[in-house]
Amino acid sequence: MDLSKVLSISGKQGLFKVISQTKTGALVESFIDKKRMPVFATEKMSLLSEISIFTTSDDVPLKEVFKAIYLKENGGKCIDPKSSNENLKKYMEEVLPEYDKERVYVSDMKKLFSWYNLLIEHNYLNFDDEKDEVKKEDTTDNV
Repeated sequence: MDLSKVLSISGKQGLFKVISQTKTGALVESFIDKKRMPVFATEKMSLLSEISIFTTSDDVPLKEVFKAIYLKENGGKCIDPKSSNENLKKYMEEVLPEYDKERVYVSDMKKLFSWYNLLIEHNYLNFDDEKDEVKKEDTTDNV
């Protein structure tokens, strides 16, 4: 799972995988319909690897939040982003208890949960390898 190749593009629904870079931007493929299109440097693009969630202490990278959701849901989909605001806040509290309630808006949560579900649906998130690595590290430390 490499979030440094996944983009969110302002004004466009869903997420996009970077296929290649061009002189004026990038060629991307939509996770939703698999269509490829050029994206120009003038458009507002955000790599998911560079996005983090505000907390009461340090900001938490999006990958860590996705991992917390993944572990909570045992690799399945999370809450429906169209759920009520109260349910979304409650779910966010379960996943990331220290999130900053004043700076993380419900619209941010909806986007977060829809991105997570989209990545899970397309088998792009897999933290099982990392669990195995942690287990290996634990056994080698005891030697």
